[in-house]
Amino acid sequence: MIKVLYFAAVREQLGRQEEQIPAEGLQTVGDLLDRLREQGAAHAEALAPERRVLVAVNQEYADANRPLADGDEVALFPPVTGG
Repeated sequence: MIKVLYFAAVREQLGRQEEQIPAEGLQTVGDLLDRLREQGAAHAEALAPERRVLVAVNQEYADANRPLADGDEVALFPPVTGG
C-alpha cells in the first residue's frame, strides 16, 4: 500500500487527510497521480495536470518520474507562498 497524505487546499478540496492506495501497478509518482485522478471528479479537479501540486515521497521532494515502492508515503500539497 501507498499512504497518500493531503495538505492545505488539496485536503480541503478532497475532504480527507489521507488514504491508502494499493501499490500494484504503480511504478512512479505519475502513475499514482493518474490513479488518483481516476477516483472521481474531486480528485480529478484537485490533482489536474494544469494545477500545480508539489509531491514528496518519504519526506523528500519528488517529480512524476520518481519510482514508488510498496510502503512509501506520498504527500501532495500546493506550493507555499508567503512574504
